[in-house]
Formats: sequence, C-alpha cells, structure tokens
Amino acid sequence: MLILFQATDWTYFIGRFHPVLVHLPIGFLLIAALLEIGKRIGKITVSDSSITFILVWSAIGATLACIAGYLLSLGGGYDEELLSDHQWQGIGVTVFAWIAWLFKSGKISIGSAIYLPALGLSTILTFTAGHDGGSLTHGDGYLTQYTPEPFRSMAGIPPRTEEKTEIKPITDINQAVVYKDIVQPILEMRCAQCHNANKQKGGLRMDNMAMLVKGGEDGPVFVSGKVLESAMIKRCLLPETDDDHMPPKGKPQLSESQLALLSWWIEQGASGDKKVSDLKITEQVKPALASLTSGSGGENSKNVDSPVLSLQVPVPNEKAVEAVKKVGLLVMPISHDKNLLEVSAVNASGFGDGQIGLLSPLSEQIIWLKLGGTTVTDNSIKEIRKLKNLNKLHLEYTTVTDAGLATLKDLQYLEYINLVGTKITDAGLKNLALSKSLKNIYIWKSAVTENGVAEVQKLHPDLHIVNGFNEAKVAEFLKAGDTIKNEEKQRIQ
Repeated sequence: MLILFQATDWTYFIGRFHPVLVHLPIGFLLIAALLEIGKRIGKITVSDSSITFILVWSAIGATLACIAGYLLSLGGGYDEELLSDHQWQGIGVTVFAWIAWLFKSGKISIGSAIYLPALGLSTILTFTAGHDGGSLTHGDGYLTQYTPEPFRSMAGIPPRTEEKTEIKPITDINQAVVYKDIVQPILEMRCAQCHNANKQKGGLRMDNMAMLVKGGEDGPVFVSGKVLESAMIKRCLLPETDDDHMPPKGKPQLSESQLALLSWWIEQGASGDKKVSDLKITEQVKPALASLTSGSGGENSKNVDSPVLSLQVPVPNEKAVEAVKKVGLLVMPISHDKNLLEVSAVNASGFGDGQIGLLSPLSEQIIWLKLGGTTVTDNSIKEIRKLKNLNKLHLEYTTVTDAGLATLKDLQYLEYINLVGTKITDAGLKNLALSKSLKNIYIWKSAVTENGVAEVQKLHPDLHIVNGFNEAKVAEFLKAGDTIKNEEKQRIQ
C-alpha cells in the first residue's frame, strides 16, 4: 500500500479521479442540509433514516475524495500554502460529515446537540474547500474572478483585470519592448494558466521574467541565443499527441506566428528590456511581427475591415445547423447581430468527406471554417468551394493537395488559409496566390520550399506568407526533443 503514497503512475491514475469524487460529498451534504432545514421549518416530511443514509454516503464520498486529492497533490506544481488550506478544509468536511452521521444515526447517544453544528461546519467547509480547489486548478480567485459590481466592492475584491485572449495591436512595432509587449502576452495566453504563482506544473512559473529565467524542476526552459537547445520551444514542436507536448492536448495551442516570435526572442538573446528595433529582424519573423500591428489582418486579427462581415444573409436553417452539430462540429455565431457562422471540427477529428455535404445548406452563412486535423481530402474541397462567403479556412494537417486547393482561388472573400503540415507544393502556392482576395497563407511544415515562397513573394509582395522554419530546422528540433525524451526515460529506469 505504501507505493500508493509515492509519486507513481498508480497515484496519478487514482489522483485524477479527485475532481469526479469531490462532487459526491458536495451534492450529498447540500441535500442533507436542505432536507434538515425543510423538515425543521415544517415544509417537508422526511424520515431521519433518509437523512442518515444521505449523510453516510456524504462521509464516504468525502473520504474517497480526500484520498484521491492527496494522491493528486503528490504530482507537485501547486502553491504549498493554498494546497495546505485546501487539504485541511477537505479533511474538515470529512471529519464533520462522519460526526454528523454518528450523532444523527444514534451511534452515539449523548451530545445530540453536536449534530447540527457538525452538519453546518461540514457544509460551510465544502464551499471554502471548493473555492481553494478552483484556485489551485485554475489560478487564484477563479470563482470570484467575474464577480460583478456592486458586490465586488462590497466584498472587498480588487477591480478585475482584463483577461488576455489576444495580443493588442501595436501601433509602432519598432518601439515595442519585445518581452513586455510581445513575449509576455503570448505566455499569459498560452502558458501561465498552468505555470503561475498558485499552480506551478513542473515547478515552473511563466508569469514573469524572473521566474521564467529561473526555470523549473528540469532546469532552464530556454537557453539564451540557442533556440534548438530551448525546451520551451522543442516541447511545442512535438506532436500534439505526445505527453511532453506543450501546451497539453485540448488546450489552446500556439500559432505558427507566436512560435516564430518566441523562437526569435530567444535567438536574439532573450532580453527583458530591448525593443524590436534593437534586435536583428530576420525574414522568418517579419510576417509574424507584421501581424501584430494594427489592421494587419494576421491570424488573430478580427478582420474588422473585411467586406464579408457587412454581408446580410438569411437566418441559418435550424435543421441544417443541428445536422452539423450531430457529427461533432461546433457551430458558433460570429456576432449577435449577424447570421454569419463559424464552424469548427476541433472536437471531431474523424470528420471527413462523407459528412462534408452537411455544410452545403449553410453555404451563405459559414464564413470561418476550421477543419484542421480531420480526414478531409481533395474531394471535400469540391464542397468547401460552394461556401461562397468563406473568409477563413483551416486545413492544417490534412491530406489536401495542390489539385484540390486550386479550385479555392475563385472564392471572392477568402482572406486566410492555414495549410500547415499539408502536401501543398510550390506550384500549389503559386496557384493560390492568384486569388484576388487572399491575404494570409500559412504553409509551415508543408512541401513548399523557401525558393518557392521567395518567387511568390516577388510577384505578390502584399501577400502574407508564413513559412516558419525550414525543414532542416524542424527535423533538428524534433530530433533534439526525442533525445531529451529518451534521456529522461533512461534516468527514470
């Protein structure tokens, strides 16, 4: 049994059931408290044996949740003080739940006056433990983060800081401080949720420069001037299914532009105070920097000037929307006052040619389509080109080829296309570049060569082509990542 109280696969396996088990005592205790209140004020009739039955299961559930929670904590990466408070609150819930059951069931015939205080304390501690548990998992103040006024002021909660979901456009990119204005916002959006003051996975904090430089349990996460030796970049380049890939699968991932910016910052010395104008601007990072300027139309741009957003289209057919949702696609309105839609297969990797026809009834409404990582082929392109108002298209890591993509150049509103990890070649890129509307093409890790990009760029200088790193560098990155993984496994063995 001692092995269960050490950091092993078994402890992690059992520990991760804590979020499931913890809901048992929460539900049972609240039901018991409500039944007891209802009975005492004469609103309901319920037997003591029913309340006793609920209480015993609340105590059992709390006990199991405590055990799983302790095993989960062995993985580390949590604020010690907050973790300690959460653990003792959970233990308090368990102890008082058992006491309440003992006195309610008559197992202890004396001191019945202890029952109600014990039930009350157990219920109150459930709320406080839940608050600290939320803070441990999602960051400090998670449950109170969106408290509205005037309740926020009445409770003495500090004014809410705006949550970063994108980097604000930079008016003068040359005067931007690289770490403060570019790197830190990217890390806050993609990394700080698991690496902050309250939650430090791997002993690593990425919410400020000093902690980032310090690194984590495995040492520094970056080596100044040496991108290929920097773990924070190599982990991002691993396949998303790899356990060491960061951010973890299911979390918002770094875009190619963001990865290029972080790599460039490290390559140029990882300074905390230098401006863009102080560093050497490479050809690879120019498009990424350009995407940060106001009105640049980069990947995260909202395309405020795009003519497609002013279109008036009919209300989407409800049955057609439901049919699309049934195959696992997300259907989201672009704005509250428009009938324009975004359709995403982020949770439907099995979506393919057999279901693509379901999008046809929404050909006027769909303007953003995300099919990255699905099984669609050139056959699907025939249906996609029917979406006449399509503005953004994600086809990264699919098997589409030049032949299929050639038909997309006639879409009059298509401004953005992501073809990372596809088989598109120089010829395919040249064909796509003939589109009069296309502004942004992402073709990193495809068959397109640097010479091919250069040729297209000469003919279409306004076209924003993100080619990331060349194939040799990608291979070197991945090889280095595999080497680190093997070394770690050898150390464990």
